[in-house]
Amino acid sequence: SLDESGREIRRDFRFNGFHRTMSFVNAVAWIANAEGHHPDLEVGYGHCLVRYTTHAIDGLSRNDFICAARIDALMG
Repeated sequence: SLDESGREIRRDFRFNGFHRTMSFVNAVAWIANAEGHHPDLEVGYGHCLVRYTTHAIDGLSRNDFICAARIDALMG
């Protein structure tokens, strides 16, 4: 979803248990490293909030949407 400012997209992914959450976080880290574009992550028991923005332009770039789509694809 788009945040209120229009400069960030985010999604809170939900999981059953910490182990599944951390497996997802590791997969996100792999994607981010491969793409050279890293999201902000907030991790807790059973969830991971993924936030994308491009700090260099203080807003959203095409790469934010590409990376977010690749992360969404992890969920099937």
